[in-house]
Formats: sequence, structure tokens, C-alpha cells
Amino acid sequence: MMPIDIFLSFFGICVLLALAPGPDNIFVLLQSALYGTRVGLVIVLGLCSGLFFHTFLVTVGVAEFISKSETAFLILRVVGACYLLYLAYLTIKSKPMQIEVQEGDDNTQPKMNLWQYYRRGIFMNATNPKVTLFFFAFLPQFLYSKTIPQAQQLISLAAIFMLATLLTFGSIAVFSGYFGRMLKQSVKAQQVLNIITVVVFVGLAVKLFWQ
Repeated sequence: MMPIDIFLSFFGICVLLALAPGPDNIFVLLQSALYGTRVGLVIVLGLCSGLFFHTFLVTVGVAEFISKSETAFLILRVVGACYLLYLAYLTIKSKPMQIEVQEGDDNTQPKMNLWQYYRRGIFMNATNPKVTLFFFAFLPQFLYSKTIPQAQQLISLAAIFMLATLLTFGSIAVFSGYFGRMLKQSVKAQQVLNIITVVVFVGLAVKLFWQ
């Protein structure tokens, strides 16, 4: 069973990362503001469904890689740490986004049906190689047991990541008006989220490298 301290720290970090402005949560925000909460929630379900694809790749790949040798695991840690530092660098370079949000109303009709929005969410997530790379860099450092198979631990961690994403993105869809105004009007809010993201990435990279 996963220790409660590992669960809480991992879940908290996942929520922070999901809140940091990015293409997925911005897409959920805009579509929810334009076409309503239902469309936003369907997109969120699609994005979370796409995570199953990355979970499969990472579970098979990482478990196999770790089982080879300690050297293989060292290589994975170094590559993962470098990738997390690269993400921190990209976050530092990123500028606050100017987001035009329109409030959805009864006269604003979705351009597609709900099934099409769901498929778009799956496609957006499953075809993003950065998510797979992030899973490779992020999940292994939270392995919590030497007796439980790595694949089983990775699946548990990925499930927690999905839960955090579902709850965070779902909240963005429900409260799209508030989040839209916050991200549109407050450059400082975006900067604070970016700073938190950088600190998290660097901290995880250091932890992973010295693990």
C-alpha cells in the first residue's frame, strides 16, 4: 500500500502542475467559457482518457528499463532530471499569455457534438510526446516499495495523476468564468503559477538525480 505521505505529496504536486498554464488546461478553459461546462467536462474526460496511452508506454518501458541493471536506472534518472530542468527552463522563458475569454450563453452553440469533443481530448493528449517524456521523468522517482513490482507502482502513481488532472481540469471547466478572468486580467497570477512550477521541476530534478 502506498504510504500516505507519498500520496499527499505526489497528489499535491500533480495539482500544482495541472494548474500551471499550458495548452491542455487553456483549451479546457476557453471551450468551457465559449460553449459551457458540459463541453469542458467532456474534453477533460478525453484528456484523461489519453493518459492511459502514456501510462501503458511508461509502465512497460520503465519497468523493463529498471529491471535491466542499476546502470540502466541511473541513466533513466539522469535523463529524467535533465528533462525536468529543461521544462523548468522553458517555464522561465515563457511569457504570460493574453487570453481572450468570452462568456458562454444560450445562443453560443458548440461547433461539434460531445463525442467529437471527447475524441479531440483523447487525440490531443495521446499524440503529445511530451506527456510520455514527462511520465518517464516524473513517475519513477516516486516509487515507494522494493517489494511491490515497479509496474504496479507506476500504474498506481499514474492513476493518482489522472485523478488530480480530472479534478483540477474539471474545476477549471466548472469555474471557467472565474479562471478566465483571473488568467486574462492577472499577469501576476500567471507569473506566480510559473514560479511554483519552476520550483517544483527543479526540486524534482534534484531529488531524482541524487536519489
